[in-house]
Amino acid sequence: MTPSPSPSRRSRLLFGAVGVAVAGALVGAAAFQLRGPDMNFVPTMADRPFVMEDGSPLYVQAFEVTVADWNRCADVGACALRLRAPRGQSDAAFPATGLNWVDVNQYLTWTNENSRHDFRLPTRAEWEAMAEAVLPEAPAPIFTDPNLTWASAYLTEGLGGRRLLPAGSYSVSPEGIADLDGNVWEWTQDCYAGASGGATTRENCPAFHVGGEHDAVIPFLVRDPARGGCAVGSPPAHLGMRLVTDDPLPAS
Repeated sequence: MTPSPSPSRRSRLLFGAVGVAVAGALVGAAAFQLRGPDMNFVPTMADRPFVMEDGSPLYVQAFEVTVADWNRCADVGACALRLRAPRGQSDAAFPATGLNWVDVNQYLTWTNENSRHDFRLPTRAEWEAMAEAVLPEAPAPIFTDPNLTWASAYLTEGLGGRRLLPAGSYSVSPEGIADLDGNVWEWTQDCYAGASGGATTRENCPAFHVGGEHDAVIPFLVRDPARGGCAVGSPPAHLGMRLVTDDPLPAS
């Protein structure tokens, strides 16, 4: 009969095995990190980062997520919604729209898992800062009498156009960020706290700010902004998304 190892020897064998397993896991994690991002899942980024007021760089997706981008997620079941471009048009040419907060986070999770990179939605302040160069100034009121402000809103409402256009149809910022002044409002990560200004986490937030030509707040389940939401002007025409990251990516 083969004698059993002594308690001290058993401890050494056990800890030795654990050490080998831990070392193997660390080596595996290091190898994963050394592989870097999978560029097959990294979106096309703007020519250069947007520099925030505090000097920090923000790396921004050049165009909004397209229908073709979105359907890669839908094809594998990671995104529940499947989209189509306008009839007869290319999925790669049009932004993905009709997205609610749940939808955009499904896509974000899928992108981060497959790209091996940490993308996120911009904050409201980040979106407004990077769009400032291309957004038009608010028009002067047609009527200055406070009793006639309703007439100003009535006569200017809907002048921006609501037809969905191909990506790249609007202005490009100095950094190479396209369509920030388009008619697709983009989800931000900032929760709308309401008139009370109470603290609310993203996990239990009922509505979020979206970036567009004017301020708008959209409930998290709304896909058609004409059916819900609150804005200082005309309701947003479309709801889409654009990714940003704080971490630089390898040069393509």
